Amino acid sequence: MTDNVQRNREAEVNLLAAARDAQWSPTTFLGPGSLKLVSPAKVNLLLAIGAARADGYHEARTIMHALALHDTMYVAASPATADEIAAAATAARPDAAVGGPADNLLACIDLSDRTGQDLVVPAADNLVFKAADALARALGREEAQRVAVRIEKQIPAQGGLGGGSSNAAAMLVALAQLWGVSADDDRVVAVARSLGADVAFFLQGGCAQLGGTGDALERALVPSRQAMVLVKPAAGVSTAEAYRRFDEQPTPVQPAVLDAACAAADAADVPLANNLAPAAEALLPELAQVRAWLADQVGAEKVLLCGSGSATFALVDTFEAASALAVAASKQGWWARPTSLSGLRAAIVPSRR
Repeated sequence: MTDNVQRNREAEVNLLAAARDAQWSPTTFLGPGSLKLVSPAKVNLLLAIGAARADGYHEARTIMHALALHDTMYVAASPATADEIAAAATAARPDAAVGGPADNLLACIDLSDRTGQDLVVPAADNLVFKAADALARALGREEAQRVAVRIEKQIPAQGGLGGGSSNAAAMLVALAQLWGVSADDDRVVAVARSLGADVAFFLQGGCAQLGGTGDALERALVPSRQAMVLVKPAAGVSTAEAYRRFDEQPTPVQPAVLDAACAAADAADVPLANNLAPAAEALLPELAQVRAWLADQVGAEKVLLCGSGSATFALVDTFEAASALAVAASKQGWWARPTSLSGLRAAIVPSRR
């Protein structure tokens, strides 16, 4: 795809998204066959990347923790006709994608970005659609169905905060409910793991230690509710590039730090560590500026890059302190939000009807 074609496609998606946002009404997502979901962000309190394996993946040990910061999703499922699905496929609409074991699933995704990034993700490339397609295939669903999705984004993209993965997990939770299976069904969990380590984590939520390549749940920790601030420069970091840079000069997490983290039963007792951070900072030097600025405010031991970046978090004592830091960071020209660690997971919001 040429750059001009890509730009034209992105402009079309933006225009359609703006039009849908202006006409947004919750009535589509009210009544039987519809759900509202919470889709939280996450941070890695510990990220200990090991050597690359023969398959190209890296051994990894991580302790992930969900945040109060979250996206909101609405999902509605209804019967569709073969003609409706075929028409959407022929029209090649950027807000729609067709999948399922018999090309029988039409997903229509309305993405409303509230982060100021004007995020553009054609439906076929959205991890939410990939989750729906994979689950329909795993369950062998051959009924013709239309699934309408609205995603209200509060989690910025390319921040290491897992927003897209969390949305995918929320989609799995929604469709499991609508399609009559448990969210902890082995097939749902297998689909989540196939989509990525973060997707599998968000089915669990709270605080958890994962091993293998970062996708195998090892144990749960007692979650924390500590306040924090998230700070992110405008630019992002390619995860693939960060791993390539890491492989050039791998530096393990200190054994004493890793042992202490793996022995902690409570999230509050986990020492912060991320050995992917130097590689990310080499690719985007502004990350070192953010880290140094936050360290001056709260102390270096309370500051850590989120995954491969480009968001950095700083733990603070109160939400008021987090809010004040967010205001100060915004004056530096960075995106910033106060939030807190949380026991959330991708989950259905109980109906009040």
